[in-house]
Amino acid sequence: MNPSGSDPLGEGRPMGPLLTLLVRSPVPDHQPASLSTGISSSVQALGKPQSLGSGMAGHAGCCSVAALQRWLPILAWLPDYSGQWLKMDFIAGLSVGLTVIPQALAYAEVAGLPPQYGLYSAFMGCFVYFFLGTSRDVTLGPTAIMSLLVSFYTFHEPAYAVLLAFLSGCIQLAMGFLRLGFLLDFISCPVIKGFTSAATVTIGFGQIKNLLGLQATPRQFFLQVYHTFLNIGETRVGDAVLGLVCMVLLLVLKLMRDHVPPVHPEMPPGVRLSHGLVWTATTARNALVVSFAALVAYSFEVTGYQPFVLTGETAEGLPPVRIPPFSVTTANGTISFTEMVQDMGAGLAVVPLIGLLESIAVAKAFASQSNYRIDANQELVAIGLTNVLGSLVSSYPVTGSFGRTAVNAQSGVCTPAGGLVTGVLVLLSLDYLTSLFYYIPKSALAAVIIMAVAPLFDIKIFRTLWRVKRLDLLPLCVTFLLCFWEVQYGILAGTLVSMLILLHSVARPRTQVSDGPVLVMQPASGLHFPAVEALREAVLSRALEASPPRSVVLECTHVCSVDYTVVLGLGELIEDFRQRGVALAFVGLQVPVLRVLLSADLKGFQYFSGVEEAEKYLRQEPGTQPYNISEDSVPEHKVALLKA
Repeated sequence: MNPSGSDPLGEGRPMGPLLTLLVRSPVPDHQPASLSTGISSSVQALGKPQSLGSGMAGHAGCCSVAALQRWLPILAWLPDYSGQWLKMDFIAGLSVGLTVIPQALAYAEVAGLPPQYGLYSAFMGCFVYFFLGTSRDVTLGPTAIMSLLVSFYTFHEPAYAVLLAFLSGCIQLAMGFLRLGFLLDFISCPVIKGFTSAATVTIGFGQIKNLLGLQATPRQFFLQVYHTFLNIGETRVGDAVLGLVCMVLLLVLKLMRDHVPPVHPEMPPGVRLSHGLVWTATTARNALVVSFAALVAYSFEVTGYQPFVLTGETAEGLPPVRIPPFSVTTANGTISFTEMVQDMGAGLAVVPLIGLLESIAVAKAFASQSNYRIDANQELVAIGLTNVLGSLVSSYPVTGSFGRTAVNAQSGVCTPAGGLVTGVLVLLSLDYLTSLFYYIPKSALAAVIIMAVAPLFDIKIFRTLWRVKRLDLLPLCVTFLLCFWEVQYGILAGTLVSMLILLHSVARPRTQVSDGPVLVMQPASGLHFPAVEALREAVLSRALEASPPRSVVLECTHVCSVDYTVVLGLGELIEDFRQRGVALAFVGLQVPVLRVLLSADLKGFQYFSGVEEAEKYLRQEPGTQPYNISEDSVPEHKVALLKA
């Protein structure tokens, strides 16, 4: 997944390998040399809290300062802010601003909302993250995935979208305060890949109608495919040609940016200047291509002939500040808050969870690349507050943008202050440029969206899973296919399949068997209550059903905890061995497990410190005795631990 201008899924409390697989490592920076100065010091500023003052002393004072910096990360880096950082942040904020404005207009189309709502959603995250963000790179705003989810759950009604932003923000804030980010660990990488791949196809194909100039196409995916091919003969040549030209231009500029060689200080000033101009143009390629298309459309408008479908009127001015709509008045009456919540249904769970997943994945990926740490729970608070406050200015739900975060990082951003420039640029465009948005062809915005989401589809994941673990293809394919029907069903079904696979491995752990004078059996993983019956059957079939019955050493090195069901099962197993005149001995018990088994007072329980000692006893060699359930016969260090 190349971060160069694309805006795929992420578009981190460490969340485990699934989040690191969600996004690939960004490509090496190719920015001018002047943009690389000062970055390492900013990493330290954001990675470790700084002291707010030398006059503070005492343990209580230090704790309060650390807590304040944890809740307001700006206090960790603002005291050290420098003029060099200001220059770097300004350049990065300007670059991101030129990227987000055309993308916001395009993503509003994906969300099924008027174009101004994309811009309404693009600035609040910049200001909130300035105070609360723990990553210098992350930018919050509308993304392709979030826009797709909004279109699914808000019925293309702005009031529903704004209320969804408010409720999602409340849920995300609660998760941040309660430190519930671990819940995202239960969404496995194959489920994420299946969802994002299906979203790529859905979003990309959803823009074909705008690319070809088709009208009145349904938004349900399968109906959309049917009507697109049914009405292919109604394609508007102007829109199709312009859309394809814009896609080619975006691809060429992206390839140029990826292949611009790094600038070295010994290069002549003219060469460095040309490299800087090329880098700037290719970074702001979305704005350049959309401006080019708008200029072409305006030229035709002057002549009195318009071959393109235009964006049309966009509401002028800044959005009014008001509370989210908790009811909606329609021609058929008033829809109450309760009815609106019922209408959004599963979206109240899917949207905040996917939003958190995207944002934390992006933050974790770039923090790892730049060698600094982020506070995942603080990130949850930042994105939650962004959505809550954003709903006051008519924003729909937002999250971290992978593509714009990559632009931010490659522009040499030093602190979250770069977001202030981006936010101001969006506000200026709302106040002064909305009249010009009228002439932007929809086919040009469709080209921006298609090129932004194309890297989301990871075809290599299928080959990788086939080679690594083929069973993981099952949740991936289930999620991928069902997401075309309903997103929540796809994610839920894929997660359930992943959980069933996980539970099967817990309930049926493999048991390693060493066949010698005494049978040694070792559970290859932990021992929990679903697995006790499988373990009992394995032991009985290998030992007691043999002729003659054999004694067994149960090597429990991998067993770190047991529950009451496991204790009962082991007690029954010990009794089965006693009735057949053979013995079951335990070795390698960890202290917590030994404490539980001793507390259960199992009759016939025999524990040895090692396999050799147990084998000697079971072969009835003299001088070897088990540790019985009396604490007096347990080694002194065990007694101390058992009494702890």
